[in-house]
Amino acid sequence: MHTENRFQVLDGKALSEQLKNEIAEEVREIKAKGGKTPHLAAIIVGNDPASETYVSSKIRSCEQVGFKSTHLHLDAAITEEELLKKIDEINLNPDIDGLIVQLPLPKHISVHKVTARISPSKDVDGFHPVNIGRMNKNLPSYISATPYGILTLLERYKIDTFGKHCVVVGRSNIVGSPMSILMSGDRYPGNCTVTLCHRYTQDLANYTRQADILIVAVGIPGLITQDMVKPGAVVVDVGITRVEDATKKSGFSLKGDVEYDTVAPLCSYITPVPGGVGPMTIYALLRNTLISSQKQIAFD
Repeated sequence: MHTENRFQVLDGKALSEQLKNEIAEEVREIKAKGGKTPHLAAIIVGNDPASETYVSSKIRSCEQVGFKSTHLHLDAAITEEELLKKIDEINLNPDIDGLIVQLPLPKHISVHKVTARISPSKDVDGFHPVNIGRMNKNLPSYISATPYGILTLLERYKIDTFGKHCVVVGRSNIVGSPMSILMSGDRYPGNCTVTLCHRYTQDLANYTRQADILIVAVGIPGLITQDMVKPGAVVVDVGITRVEDATKKSGFSLKGDVEYDTVAPLCSYITPVPGGVGPMTIYALLRNTLISSQKQIAFD
């Protein structure tokens, strides 16, 4: 029989608004001193509806904090070479501090080539091999926006991570892999013992039940059920998938990788979906862009 806890929601939406207000205040001070307005450029290729939603949300957030933003919407038929040339132009533009290329890209364009072409000093998504390498060595770098957002969420809620067992489910280069490195690092949040699992891990529940902190990022709705979670655990649900739902006007609802209704009562803390990790990812992107505009990380 599970014992029920009074769980606390890790409200990424409310926290991100507070943090964006902090950025807006910093930007006002920078402008008042005659400093440079941070400028984020976003490239979207093709007409993926989810990508368009994400990019427009990022652009709105730029306006909210007083950044300049440039939104380049390119045709799905653009060649790889043409896209790389566009990236080169932005790399050379001294007014633009950060560049993101929204994924997914059309099949004929190499994600690896595109990621590697963005200047590491403008790579505010933290996907460039240089930034990943520097993060691994605990050197100043742009940390991928979602892991950075999660770290900030844990820090602001004062979650104790020292010596805890953190289980990460999902091994993507965007979330799972960097998250496992960051949570094991000699830092706060961090200093965890980390187990990295994925969708093919045998007897996954055996590992997730050991987690003091469980971070799930696989994109399988409802993968983590009540019997897979240790009472009192901190659960961070990164997954967000559109699931058909006839009761909704839109015809779908958004589901996380964790079965929230049954798991939440077991937890000490849990992120909702939506409204948990997503807003924190956008905050982290803005913070990275502000850091870039202030030239706070040297890549020489």
